[in-house]
Amino acid sequence: MKNTSPDVRQDSLHAWLLASRPKTLSGAAVPVMIGLSLAYADSVFYVPGTFKWLPAILCLVFALLMQIDANFINDFFDFVRGNDDAETRLGPLRACTQGWVKPESMKYAIAFTTILACIIGLPLVVYGGLEMILVGLICVVFCFLYTTTLSYIGLGDVLVLVFFGIIPVCVPYYIELHTVTWQVFFASIACGLVIDALLIVNNYRDRDNDSRDGKNTLVVIIGAQASEWLYLAVGVAAFICGISFWPYGSHPLAALLPVVYLVLHVFTWLKMKHINHGRTLNICLGETARNILVYGIAVSLGIILI
Repeated sequence: MKNTSPDVRQDSLHAWLLASRPKTLSGAAVPVMIGLSLAYADSVFYVPGTFKWLPAILCLVFALLMQIDANFINDFFDFVRGNDDAETRLGPLRACTQGWVKPESMKYAIAFTTILACIIGLPLVVYGGLEMILVGLICVVFCFLYTTTLSYIGLGDVLVLVFFGIIPVCVPYYIELHTVTWQVFFASIACGLVIDALLIVNNYRDRDNDSRDGKNTLVVIIGAQASEWLYLAVGVAAFICGISFWPYGSHPLAALLPVVYLVLHVFTWLKMKHINHGRTLNICLGETARNILVYGIAVSLGIILI
C-alpha cells in the first residue's frame, strides 16, 4: 500500500506512535485508576499501610500495553480483510493501510507487545495468586477474538463491559486487598458503560461501511436512531449506577462529581444526533474520549478525597 502521508516515514518512531493510537489509552487507564483509587481509599480506612505501589504500577502498565496490542491487532486484521479502504474510511487513519507500517512489521509488533504485556503482568501472581495467570490469558485471548470474530457478531459492547469495566476495576482492587466489595463491582459496571460510549459512537460513524463489510456491530443490528438513544443511556446508566456510592458507602463525592461528566455526555449526544453522518462524527469521538477521562478523574478524586 502506497504511503499517502509523506510526512510519516515508514516504520519510523512517528509511524509507530500513530499506530499505537495514544488517544485511546485513556480508556485503558481510567478503569485501572478507579480500581486502584478504591483500593487505596479502603486500605487507608480499613487496613492502613496495605496498599502496594509496585502491583498498582504493574496493573496500569499491563492495561496500557494490552490496549496498544489491541490497536495493533485491529490495525493489522482490518487491513488484511480489506476493511480499511483509505478512500472510504471515516475514522482516524490506520498505519498499515496508509503504509506507515509494513504488515510484516505489524505482525512482529503484535507478538512483541503481547509477550511484553505477559512479562509485565506475570509478577502480579506474587500479589494476587495463580488466578492472575488465568486473568492474563483471558485478556490476551479476547484481545485477538474481539477484532477477528466477536466484533463481527455484535458482542463488542459486552466485551467492553467486561474488559474495560469489570476486570480492570475489580482485579487491581483484588490484588491490593484480596477481596471485591459490592461498591467496587458497581464502580466497574459504571466504568464499563462509560467507556462503551466510545465504541457506540465509533460504530455509529462507521455503520454504513460496517454493514457493507458484513460487520454486524450492535449499531448495525439495532439501527442508527436506537444507537443514538443507547449512547445517551449508557452515560445516564453509569451515573445512576455511580449513585450507589452515596446512600450506603463512604465515597459520596464519587457519586456527585461525575455530574460534570453527565453534562458533557449529554452535550456530546446532542452533537452526535445533529451531525448524524460522516467524518465530522470524529469530533464526537474525541469528545467522548475526553468525557471518559473527565469521568475517571472525577470518580477517582471523589474516592480519594473523602
